[in-house]
Amino acid sequence: MLSGCAKKQAATAPPQPVQVTAATVRTVHPGLNLSGLIAPLQNVALSTELQEPADAVYVNEGDAVHRGQLLAKLNTADLSASLSQAQAHLEQTRYQATLALSQGNDQVVAAQAALDNARANLQRDEQLLKQGYISIQTVEQQRTDTTVAQTALAQAKENAQANGTKNAGLQQANIEQAAAAVQQLQAQIAKAAITSPVDGIVVNRNLNPGEYPGTRQLFTLQQVSQVYAELNAYGAQIAGIRAGSRATLVAPAVPHRTFTGTVYSILSPSTPSTSGFVVKVVVPNGDGALRPGMNVTGNVGLPSQTGVTVPVTAFLDDTHQTVMTVDGDTAHIANVNEVIEDSHYAVVTGLPANAQVVTNGSTNVTDGQKVVASL
Repeated sequence: MLSGCAKKQAATAPPQPVQVTAATVRTVHPGLNLSGLIAPLQNVALSTELQEPADAVYVNEGDAVHRGQLLAKLNTADLSASLSQAQAHLEQTRYQATLALSQGNDQVVAAQAALDNARANLQRDEQLLKQGYISIQTVEQQRTDTTVAQTALAQAKENAQANGTKNAGLQQANIEQAAAAVQQLQAQIAKAAITSPVDGIVVNRNLNPGEYPGTRQLFTLQQVSQVYAELNAYGAQIAGIRAGSRATLVAPAVPHRTFTGTVYSILSPSTPSTSGFVVKVVVPNGDGALRPGMNVTGNVGLPSQTGVTVPVTAFLDDTHQTVMTVDGDTAHIANVNEVIEDSHYAVVTGLPANAQVVTNGSTNVTDGQKVVASL
């Protein structure tokens, strides 16, 4: 019989080429992508205690303002007149104080001279009484005059002490009281100039020329020289975020620009029944490109970690628990645990350093398949 019944040997498929890389120990700098909105650094509400009509209002809603810029000016005619009177009273008080101090000193000198004279007369009369030239009544009268002179001197000294000096005492207190009235009026006049305390934007104007301010809020400003990016997150996401962490942001409304900020705080949910956290990032905004209400996406830096790494493209599954390795000419599935990742690499456990890992996890290579590896 012919050998045509013999089985034909099946052809063997050639090994599949794959690209591999060594699992290398390196430091990974992970980041967390979060989205949110831009908010002003602070809202500033301006009002005034000064009840005078507005002479002028210099800004409108939407205007950008800088710190110290004049927003409105209230009328100060009445206050200026009162200030002139107070300043005149202050000068008068100073002159009166100088006169009182001078007169008080003169009274002490005069009272001392009168007492010295009375004592000299008493001493002379007592000597004449011993010699029998005058009566005892004359001596007693002189003694009374001396006591009166002593009392007058004591009163003059008390008056001078009460008046004090140029730096202390009753007269100085009168000067300070008059000066305080002047300063109070000057402070009220200064309040007539309503200025911006921040660099920002006028979002509300509630004052027109001729109107009295009353007790209402006159202006609302938003400080935008710095802004907050309020990024929404959940409990599992914020675990590694720390105040001071770096954040990079992009805003669809400001294309082709990247903004850098710093994590300021992490706010817990407003009520126990909600799960949303807010990561507040302070972002410099000197040119005002970011406006409150804009949508932003931020990448918030997490603590870096060093370990055995594989490319993030090497994972075979969405849970990042398996990769394909190559030993010699054979592919094998390796089970790993991802610790952390950045945009390029993931730190894993369960894989030795320098293991050859297939870089493309979507390659159709099966466990045990023969392959040709290339770097």
